[in-house]
Amino acid sequence: MSRFILVLMGIACLLGCATAPPVQEMSDARQAIVAAAAAGASRGSAPEYDAAQLAIARAEAHLQAREYGRARLAALQAKRHAAAALSNAQHAEAPSAVTH
Repeated sequence: MSRFILVLMGIACLLGCATAPPVQEMSDARQAIVAAAAAGASRGSAPEYDAAQLAIARAEAHLQAREYGRARLAALQAKRHAAAALSNAQHAEAPSAVTH
């Protein structure tokens, strides 16, 4: 009986995640994109930044269509791509060590 209740709770959690707009994930993705841009990533010059822009656009389209599960996944992808773009931009700016 307790196993059945746990399964029902798990299903309820999954349904709850799919029916609620991914507000936090969208915010996190947008903030990550802004941070990457502030570090020097830009459209056309950073493939990961471009991928982040495309993913956030997909997330917004899914959000408008009330496809919240897909919007959440696209927002997470946007955040991941933006984080990579930020890292790449930071590494490009870092002065290289000179060895003698």
